[in-house]
Amino acid sequence: MSGWGLEMLRRSAVAVAAMGIFLVVGAHAFAQTRNLVSPQSTSSMPVATGTGSPGATIVSPTPLAPPGGLSIAQGVPAVPAGRVALLVGARYGRDAAPITGGLIWRVYAAKADATGVFRLIKEDHAATPTFVLPPGSYVVHASLGLASTAKSVVLRSDTVRETFDIPAGGVRLEGRVGDVRIPTGQIAFDIYTGSQFDATTRRPIAQNVMSGDVVLLPEGTYNIVSNYGDGNSVVRSDVQIQAAKLIDIVVTHRAAVITLKLVNNTGGEALANTQWTVLTPGGDVIKESIGAFPRLVLAEGDYHVIARNEGRTCQRDFKVITGVDGEVEVLAR
Repeated sequence: MSGWGLEMLRRSAVAVAAMGIFLVVGAHAFAQTRNLVSPQSTSSMPVATGTGSPGATIVSPTPLAPPGGLSIAQGVPAVPAGRVALLVGARYGRDAAPITGGLIWRVYAAKADATGVFRLIKEDHAATPTFVLPPGSYVVHASLGLASTAKSVVLRSDTVRETFDIPAGGVRLEGRVGDVRIPTGQIAFDIYTGSQFDATTRRPIAQNVMSGDVVLLPEGTYNIVSNYGDGNSVVRSDVQIQAAKLIDIVVTHRAAVITLKLVNNTGGEALANTQWTVLTPGGDVIKESIGAFPRLVLAEGDYHVIARNEGRTCQRDFKVITGVDGEVEVLAR
């Protein structure tokens, strides 16, 4: 329906719980799976709020309910004459646990207006809201993060109860170099549908997701691209999202932070206004910058750097070793 945009999917929430199992996700990542619903837990785990795009920021859930089928048993409010009550709820799938928080419900007119837009009639963020509406046809949309579903509903005279299945799971991301956690703000993640081995060109469904953010997604396979710094340290990992599961993914980067300096003498003061070009041994440009102390993250390997200052061009080769941060001095000769 043309009136429904991505704005419907721009909020998220998460329910979290007990310990799960470990599994391998790609060559440079591992993941821990947890249930999103737990009979032992009644509070959410502490997680950091981030600044990623759709689905990345979390909202604390309501207390968790035990697994089982969804029962929409809330009392029906007094319904004025000429109105009908619509009671709705959602679960993670057929015969799965109910979703107890983070839902966004929207009720739309069943037909588009003259401009082609389906008019929004009501919105609610409760787990099991009740809508009191005039008799007629409607479309009810339920979303949980980036997962959503919709139903056409016809209201006549009697109260209507509808259950929505949203088979969604969550992924929480973190990056490391060796055993050292990469600080938030230095690493970001993009999420694509399908596997990294798919040949089709796709756009990310979530961009610049920060460490600690939780993204709620429809169950399925996703490719996560991890960018450490703005150089060439990029890791791709595939993950399988399961309904009602939260997967903690740790992506390991083989990289180091390097600071460049152009000096007249070894250990001397860095020269300002230096133009820098970092290349691979084959001549591919990795990074260009201007300054006395450019700082960049580089993947492990061999590099060639060129420094230009006041008409002079200086260069040298250097090697990057995982986890060994340091300075690379280029002598101005």
